[in-house]
Amino acid sequence: MLKNNTLLITGGTGSFGNAVLKKFINTDHFSEIRIFSRDEKKQDDMRNLYKNEKVKFYIGDVRDYSSIEKAMKGVDYVFHAAALKQVPSCEFFPLEATKTNVFGTQNTIEAAAANNVKKIICLSTDKAAYPINAMGISKALMEKVAIAASRNYKNTTVCLTRYGNVMASRGSVIPLFINQIKNDQELTITDSTMTRFLMSLDNAVDLVLFAFENGNPGDLFVNKAPAGTVGDLAKALKEILNADNAVTIIGTRHGEKLYETLCTREEMTKAEDMGEFYRIPSDNRDLNYNKYFVEGNNTIEVMEDYNSHNTLRLDVEGIKVLLNELPIVIKSK
Repeated sequence: MLKNNTLLITGGTGSFGNAVLKKFINTDHFSEIRIFSRDEKKQDDMRNLYKNEKVKFYIGDVRDYSSIEKAMKGVDYVFHAAALKQVPSCEFFPLEATKTNVFGTQNTIEAAAANNVKKIICLSTDKAAYPINAMGISKALMEKVAIAASRNYKNTTVCLTRYGNVMASRGSVIPLFINQIKNDQELTITDSTMTRFLMSLDNAVDLVLFAFENGNPGDLFVNKAPAGTVGDLAKALKEILNADNAVTIIGTRHGEKLYETLCTREEMTKAEDMGEFYRIPSDNRDLNYNKYFVEGNNTIEVMEDYNSHNTLRLDVEGIKVLLNELPIVIKSK
C-alpha cells in the first residue's frame, strides 16, 4: 500500500518526524519522505545524520500557504505535526500559537486537497480536551478546523490523532530530570500528585499509522495509555540512575492541569473501542437546527471521561520498565 508513495511530514525536524524516519528509512515503505519545517539547522543535522536519498528537505512555514503548497506537489500522504506545543510559551504568546496551530493547519489541509493528497493525519494533544491553556485551546480549534474540512473534500481524507505526553520528547520533563541529576541539582517538581499519560515515541507513531490505515473522514483516534504521577516518575529516574538528588516542589506553571484528559465524557458517548485505540467519529449531522430539538443522546449522564487519573496507574516499578526502554535513559546509565 505504501510502496512508491511520497510522504510529507510537517514539523518533520521534531521528535515525531525523527521517529517516523527511523521506522521507515530502511524499509521499502515510501519511495520519498519529505521533511517540511522552518529550521534549517535541524534540517542540516538530519541530513547529515541519515544521509539517505529517500529523504528530501523543504524549508517553509505552515503559516505561509505558498510554501506548504509547493512542498505538497506530488505528495500522497501527509503527517501534520507542525505546532507550537510548549504550554508556558503559548500562554505568553497565544496569538502565535493560533497562527501556527489553527491557521497553519488550515493552510496544510487546503494545500493537501489542492494537490489531491490521499490522506492527511493531523496530530493533536490531550490538552485539547477540556482545554484551559492557550496551547490546548488552539489545538482544540485545530481539531474543529480539521473535522469541518473533512466534510468538504472527496479525494482527500482528513482525520486526526490525539495523544498524551510523549516521554523524552523535546521540552518534556524526563530530559529535564536527567539533566538535573547529571548536574547534581535538585529535581524541580510542580506537583508530585500531578498525573500524566506515559507514551513512547513509538506509541505515537503507531497511533498515527493506525489512523492512516483505518481513518475515515473526520475520525479522531486516541491511544489508550497508562499514566503515572510526576512524583513517581522522579523517583523511578532516581532509582534507575542511582541518584539521591533532593526534590523541590515549585508549584504548577502557567496553564498546567492536575491531570490530562484524552477523551471527554461527551466523546466517550460515541467512541468506538478498537482494542488499543478509541475511534471517535465526527458528528455529521447537518446544520438543521430543528433536529437539535428532537434528536439527542441520553447516555452522557452515565459516561465518564478518559483521563490520566482514571486510566491504568503505574507505580514506580512500572514506570521504571517504560523508562528503561528510552534511548535517553539507556545512554544516561
